[in-house]
Amino acid sequence: MPPLRPTKVFDSYWRFAAERQDMYLRRLRGDQGPWTIDPVLDHYRFTNAYRAADRVSQYLIADVQHGPLRSQAPDELFFRTMLFKFFNRIETWQLIEREVGTVSWQSSSLDQINEVLDQAFAMGRRLYSAAYIMPAPHFGAVRKHANHLALLGRMMADQVPARVASSETLEAIYRLLLDYPGLGRFLAFQFAIDLNYSSIVAHGEDGFVVAGPGALDGISKCFETVGGRSAEDVIHWTCENQEREFERRGLDFPGLFGRRLMPIDCQNLFCEISKYARVAHPEIPGISGRTRIKQSYKARQIALPRPCFPERWRLDVPDFPSSPDLFGIPPSGESSMVPA
Repeated sequence: MPPLRPTKVFDSYWRFAAERQDMYLRRLRGDQGPWTIDPVLDHYRFTNAYRAADRVSQYLIADVQHGPLRSQAPDELFFRTMLFKFFNRIETWQLIEREVGTVSWQSSSLDQINEVLDQAFAMGRRLYSAAYIMPAPHFGAVRKHANHLALLGRMMADQVPARVASSETLEAIYRLLLDYPGLGRFLAFQFAIDLNYSSIVAHGEDGFVVAGPGALDGISKCFETVGGRSAEDVIHWTCENQEREFERRGLDFPGLFGRRLMPIDCQNLFCEISKYARVAHPEIPGISGRTRIKQSYKARQIALPRPCFPERWRLDVPDFPSSPDLFGIPPSGESSMVPA
């Protein structure tokens, strides 16, 4: 197979990953900003190098999935995870729990949740995160949120939680979710990763990945040619060769407390370098046609909350005395997470 032919954007890919991770660690330590001298990173908003370290993922892991007194039964974990991820917005989850009480498949009414969201929508409140494009599944309702609640009800009736729990691979979860309306390749993969953060399953993340639209654009900017490889093959190659690529550029990449980048992280980094290159390398157009970064970064001079990650990752997370408990959630001795 012909070799990959990288552009200068691929060099920026690795420098972006190293600097973005350093910014994350500086904030965990409570260092005063600015946390970077890179003008693009300082001015615009980008996700972390590791997907699980992002604010919404951390809230999902520490509160929605493993918060104090949260049931770890597969039905309950699946119901909470999917309800949260359909909207992917912390404020929407908090609104639901404030109005209907602690979310539970056994005691929460989808009709009652729909009424709460109807009222919020009528008042002009935003229900969905802008992170993903969330197509409405077709279940006959007028409002998109009602259709997503109907989809969740269908999944529960189809015993999807038990089928997820008995899955043998991450790809099997992806293919199970892909059968449902409104969940294309990208969302099905992202939701499979989110379910894999929970204690329902414990699959490795190194064997399967799906490239989203942003990653496809990033790959097109990073390589003049990929020699006939699929986008997923390029992501796996990037993941497998990360130590060599960092070393070639003299970059000290510490990883995530001993965890190397996984394919999901490399996929996300291709998406982020797609945005970064719009400003840093505007002469390399990619395939999306986008030329601007929409969201600017407003630094807050506070330490990041102490992070939580799946216990099975066995991360060596140091103590960060300046970091508060995650979102005010006290660590639970019975949690399957490692609170820093």
